[in-house]
Amino acid sequence: MNKLYVLLITASIFWGCSENFLSRTPEDSLTSGDFYKTAEQLDQALIGAYQVLRQTKGFVNEYVMNEMRSDNTHFEYNNTQRGTYVLDMEKADEFLDDANSQIVINAYYYGYLGISRANSVITNAVKVELSDADFARIMGQAKFLRALFYYDLVRYFGRVPVYLKQVTSTDEAYVQRSSVEEVYNTIIDDLKDAVIKLNPPVFPQNGRANQASARMLLADVYIALKKFQLAENELRIISKMGYGLLPNYASVFYLTNKNSVESIFEIQYLQGNQGQQSNWYQFLPLSNDLSKITGITSMSAAGGGGWNVPTKKLIDSYEPNDSRLDASIGVAEGSGVVGNMIIENVKSIVNYTTPLGKRTYFFIKKYVQPHREVYNCDNNFPVYRYSEVLLSLAESLNEQDKQSEALTYLNMVRQRAGLANKTETNKVLLREIIAHERRIEFAFENKRWFDLLRTGKAIEVMNENGEYIKGVHSTEAYLPSNSYNVTEQRLVFPIPYREIQISKLEQNPGY
Repeated sequence: MNKLYVLLITASIFWGCSENFLSRTPEDSLTSGDFYKTAEQLDQALIGAYQVLRQTKGFVNEYVMNEMRSDNTHFEYNNTQRGTYVLDMEKADEFLDDANSQIVINAYYYGYLGISRANSVITNAVKVELSDADFARIMGQAKFLRALFYYDLVRYFGRVPVYLKQVTSTDEAYVQRSSVEEVYNTIIDDLKDAVIKLNPPVFPQNGRANQASARMLLADVYIALKKFQLAENELRIISKMGYGLLPNYASVFYLTNKNSVESIFEIQYLQGNQGQQSNWYQFLPLSNDLSKITGITSMSAAGGGGWNVPTKKLIDSYEPNDSRLDASIGVAEGSGVVGNMIIENVKSIVNYTTPLGKRTYFFIKKYVQPHREVYNCDNNFPVYRYSEVLLSLAESLNEQDKQSEALTYLNMVRQRAGLANKTETNKVLLREIIAHERRIEFAFENKRWFDLLRTGKAIEVMNENGEYIKGVHSTEAYLPSNSYNVTEQRLVFPIPYREIQISKLEQNPGY
C-alpha cells in the first residue's frame, strides 16, 4: 500500500459523523488522541465505514466491474468523450483493462479504505469501557463491514493483503498478498463473530447491518465455496426472521419501500445538498433533454449517460408475462445522433417493436424514481434482498439433491413475477433454471459477473457474448479486434500498478 494511501486511510478514520448516518455526512476532523473515547465516538467512526459502501458497492466501479463485465449490459459508444476514465470504463467491459485503470484503482483503494475504517473501530473498541450491548452492536457491525469489503476484494482481485488491526504507520501498511483461502477464512471468522454479536432484525429497519445481514453474507460466502449445507443452515434461520417478498416486484425499488421487509441489507442514500445522493443518470441515454424519463427539465444532462445499457440478449431471455421485464427496463424512443438523442417518447418494453426511422435506447428503469434535481437521487441500492434468500436456498438444496424442496423456494420468486411454477427435478437442468432466475431477479443489482465466476461459466458465456456484441455493433467499428478474449487470467482484475511499484506486490498472471 503506497504512502499516499496510508495517509488517506489513517486520516479518514477520524472523520466525525452525526449520530444519524442516514441524514448527515462527516464534517469534523479529529486526531486519534481525541477520538475513540466513548461508544458514541466509536459509532461515529463506524458510520464512516458504512459510507465507504457508496464508493464500493454503490459506485461506478461496481457496475462497470460486474454488470458491464457480464452479458447483462454494454455501453453506448460516445465519440465526443474519449477521456482516460471513459476509456477505462469501456476497457473493463471489453476485458482489456490494465493495472493503470482508474476503475480498478478505485475498487482496490476504496475497498481498503473501508477495511481501514472498520479496523479502527475493531482495534479501539476493546480499549473503551462499553456496556456489553454497545460492544456487541459496534463490534458486530464492524466485523460485518470488514467481511463485506474483503469479500468483494477477493472476488475481484484474488489474493489480496489482509489487515486485521488499525494501521498506524507506513511500515504496518506493507503487507504481502494472502492466499485466497486465507482471505476467505478471515471473512468467515468475522461473520461468525458478527452473527453472535448482532441482534435479529427489528421492523421497520434502520439501514444498519443486523444478524440477518451477517447470516446472508455468510451464506453467500458458503455458496461461493460450494459448502451448500452450511449455506442452507444460515438461510433457513433468516427465513424465520420476519422477512418476506413484497407483492409487486416494481414496488421493491419505490422510495417508500427503503429498508422494507424484503431488504436484508442495502446501501443508504439521501437526496439533497449533504453529499449523500445516489445517481442513476449514468444509465440513461446521452441526451440534452431527459425530461420525458426523469421529469426534470432544469438543465442539460448530455454526457452523463450511456452506461450499463441492457443488452438485447438479456431482454430476449425474459419469459413471456414476466412482470420483472417492464419493471426493470424501459425504452426511450426518438431520433438524433449518438451523443445527443432526441427523446420523443418513453415506451413500455413489453411487445415493443422499433418504428421505422426511429432510434431506441433500452435503459434501466427499476431505479428511475421521483427526485428534485438532476444527478441528485434518493434511491438506496440493494445488496441483499429476501428473494436472494429464497433463490440461494433453492440452489443450496438442489446441489444437495433435494430438488423437490428446492422447487418450493424457486417458485415463490416466480409466482411473484407472475410466472408458472417449475417442475424440473433433474439436478443439472434445475441448476440452469435457478441460475437463469437469479439473472432475471437481480438484473442490474451487480450479481451477474460473480454468479458467472462461481458457477464456472464466465469464460464460456463471455466469449459467446463477445461474439454477440461484435455482431450487433459490427457496423460501428469501435470495438478493438482483441476485445472479449476471455481467458482464465481475465477472471480477476489486475492489482493496481502503484501497489506493485510501492508495496512490491506480485501482479496477477496475464497483466
